Amino acid sequence: MADVFPWPDAEAVGGRWNRRFDPEVDLIGADRTPAARTVFYAGSVKWLDGPFDQRDFAALRQGAAQVPGFVPESSGLVVVSRAGTHGPVDADLVRGPEEVVGAWR
Repeated sequence: MADVFPWPDAEAVGGRWNRRFDPEVDLIGADRTPAARTVFYAGSVKWLDGPFDQRDFAALRQGAAQVPGFVPESSGLVVVSRAGTHGPVDADLVRGPEEVVGAWR
């Protein structure tokens, strides 16, 4: 896991979902708000007892593809999980509780 955040130009962080919460993308890192020119990453936060798995990652990948400005070839995918990951999760950045709390110190 890299100690350096891969998207230093991301200045705005938000989320995106519709009224049905389908898709629900917890994290969107962009260059600005309210209308981003560049979406650097999309991510999912799972703060449950079970690990983030391949099914969760497939849902993230599918939901991220529906975010305006997300470019699969250049935008990254982020996983934040209280219980870690299970199986191959090909995210560009994976963070757990220690990193999340440490970021605020």
